[in-house]
Amino acid sequence: MGIQKDRVRFNVGGRLFETTATTLANAGRNSLFGALFDDNWDLQSLNSDEFFIDRNPDCFAVLLDLLRTGELYIPANMPEKLLYREALFYGLQDHFRSAKWGQFDGNRLKLSHSATGQAPGDGTAIRAGPDGGCCIAHGSMVHVYDWMLDEHPPINLDYQRVNDVGWIDAENIVISVCERLGRGDGGMGMFCKSTGELRHKFQVSHDNQVKSCTAGALSFSSDYKIFSSCKGRSNEYGIGVWDQITGKQTDFFYEPAGWSLGDADKLQWLNGTNCLLVATLFPRKDNCYISLLDFREKKMVWSWSDIGAPLTVDERRVRDAIAMEENNAICVVNEYEDLGFLDLRSSSGGSIRWSSRSRLMKGKMPEEPCYPKLALHEGQLFSSMNDSISVLCGPDWVLTSRLRRSVGGSICDFSIGGDRLFALHSEENVFDIWETPPAPIISSFS
Repeated sequence: MGIQKDRVRFNVGGRLFETTATTLANAGRNSLFGALFDDNWDLQSLNSDEFFIDRNPDCFAVLLDLLRTGELYIPANMPEKLLYREALFYGLQDHFRSAKWGQFDGNRLKLSHSATGQAPGDGTAIRAGPDGGCCIAHGSMVHVYDWMLDEHPPINLDYQRVNDVGWIDAENIVISVCERLGRGDGGMGMFCKSTGELRHKFQVSHDNQVKSCTAGALSFSSDYKIFSSCKGRSNEYGIGVWDQITGKQTDFFYEPAGWSLGDADKLQWLNGTNCLLVATLFPRKDNCYISLLDFREKKMVWSWSDIGAPLTVDERRVRDAIAMEENNAICVVNEYEDLGFLDLRSSSGGSIRWSSRSRLMKGKMPEEPCYPKLALHEGQLFSSMNDSISVLCGPDWVLTSRLRRSVGGSICDFSIGGDRLFALHSEENVFDIWETPPAPIISSFS
């Protein structure tokens, strides 16, 4: 920063504030204060002694104190949404959030909010966004919320049931549907999160012809690719690949006979191995299929199926699967929330090693169950079952804590992103937001 002197004076909405460049440096170069003192920006004061900002002075005082002390104190008469809006203006939203909530830790999560959904019917999916918000699919509607849980205009898919939804970035989401978004597309589109505007339709092409295709499960890679399971009318069954930037189809993996890749329930991109996990699970199919696809070599490099496996039908039907690259394993869960593990180092897949230490519940499922879901985040494993989410840690994945709220019914889906865990209940369209409280400030004085 090209700072000539340490003391800085601001006139904010008619009130004078004086601070130091050292304090303002805590805001970071990407903030408004960083821009004020950057030689590459043409933001100068009207005179040499004072900067004028036409904003709320009360909020400025709170945010300036946050830069000075690292602590956030919100007066009782100040709406939190107003303060967060001002934090966005100054580029201090990350400071605001980190002061309010700490770094994500599944064993320290506390329920911070519960909200009621706006669409009728059971929820299909909930996805945490990169900006701390989320999107929720209910039938043919997708509702998008920002970090303050203010809802943007809903996205209406005109009675086309949503199969999956995912975030490309903080401004755009991709939605896959059971029917076509329009003539000559692949049942998948990119939408603006703030306006609901359809920005792009993703086409499926085969033999230089655009095909009608139902898109299913979605996944995204770090090199800006979109993956989706696809089910067409002739030979368009398998996994399609599109470029996020151009929207053009770049590849298609046609399924081997009998593997039902086009019906996949879950896709997961593995950054370490540059492969895609594809899982087709019960009850969509009578038999479960899990595979790893390597698009560079155009082949399936790992696979497992429960066909012919010595497992009882009632106990071993796999409901969800997630790859754990650091452990060279794929974790699966059955309807009793028994966790099992498959060895990725065995190309044949082998058999599931069911872990008795990870068995969390016993007994039959309720009459209207929500099947278990899995998530892996920062070395912690999460598994939903009925109205709770279990957190497992350590080399043996031992239960260390459980998240549960008595209202809302069973959890049909959950998602983790940034500093939040979102849980969507099947009843009353309720979704919960779990956050980690900030670590206590330890004084250096005795």
